[in-house]
Amino acid sequence: MNNLTIIFPVLHLLRRRLESIEIKSPLVARFVCQIILASCPFERKIKLFNQTILSIPPLCKLNPFYEQFVALRFKSLVYLEEKCGKDRTFYYY
Repeated sequence: MNNLTIIFPVLHLLRRRLESIEIKSPLVARFVCQIILASCPFERKIKLFNQTILSIPPLCKLNPFYEQFVALRFKSLVYLEEKCGKDRTFYYY
């Protein structure tokens, strides 16, 4: 049996599971906003004597669950704003 025939259905199942998560608690919503960052932490520019010698592009989009994590963070932000009355700009960084 080919490894890819096993991996792709598992990835699909995990994506669906992430998409089905509902935010029902302010504590969970704040936790999600803290662990899923608003920007990709992997983008870097390496400089030497104020000259950029290496630029590493953001690698987040290579993550197979990138869209699901962004959607989960968005659900959390909406919950905090609509249900709890919190200011979502606090969680932008």
